[in-house]
Amino acid sequence: MKLLKRNIDITSLSNFKTKASANYYYEINNENDLGNLSEINKFSKDNNLKILFIWWWTNLLFAFNVFDGIVIKNSLNWWNFSDQILNSYSNVLISDIAYELEHKYNENIWHRFIWLPWSVWWAVYWNAGCFWLETESNFLEAHLYNLETWQVEIFNKNEMEFSYRSSFIKNKSLYFIIKVVFDLSSKIEKYHSDVDNLDFRENKQPKWNTCWSFFKNPSKENSAWSLIESVWLKWFKIWGAFFSPLHANFLMNDWTWTYNDLLELISLAQNKVKINKWFDLVPEVRIIFN
Repeated sequence: MKLLKRNIDITSLSNFKTKASANYYYEINNENDLGNLSEINKFSKDNNLKILFIWWWTNLLFAFNVFDGIVIKNSLNWWNFSDQILNSYSNVLISDIAYELEHKYNENIWHRFIWLPWSVWWAVYWNAGCFWLETESNFLEAHLYNLETWQVEIFNKNEMEFSYRSSFIKNKSLYFIIKVVFDLSSKIEKYHSDVDNLDFRENKQPKWNTCWSFFKNPSKENSAWSLIESVWLKWFKIWGAFFSPLHANFLMNDWTWTYNDLLELISLAQNKVKINKWFDLVPEVRIIFN
């Protein structure tokens, strides 16, 4: 199929940087490119190929060497802010938006999102948050491309069914997020926090080959990092994979790991916390199997 590139290295499309490639690859650079998705979808069904959508700086763990399907890269990058309304395409980094809002528009409502490594897509998909400021707080509507009807649909906040680290599209692969509208006229927090997030990210979080916080916090009182520390896994290493000595909920590498090292360490942490502390550790990072 001429629309698709073949045998493309996608290692850099996961923050873990585990070696991976895709048999087929397509990039969406503008809304017109969405028109090709129906043809790509037909090709995938005719050839029994899976489709994987990827956005920039994504929290994905590639649990394969070669993806025997079609990787579709979202490269929709543009946003504007006017009269307290933010319109953003889905591949823009939310941290870039937050930084410019504060320094260009003198609007610090998303200050906690500065240095937060999520695209708008990821933030909406997971209802991502930082120190109890969540994406859903200022969400107004999302423009979604339905991969069955090939039509654009607009969903409001109630229809998105947001909850902690979840939204309805998390398990609805038939939707592609095109753009999102936020109302930034007021600050809405789940809980108040006075944490200096810039100091926290600079001095208390590692910064290389990681997808940031790996597990969800089971509750406000029981953080994933404290549970991992309590079962003596901080610093613990399996070949090239280890939990950071700076923040125990950050999975790291020493440039020698494979995805199997990661999967083994993830499973170990889940089992030890379940047996000793009776909590289930659920990944925030999306693990992609072939």
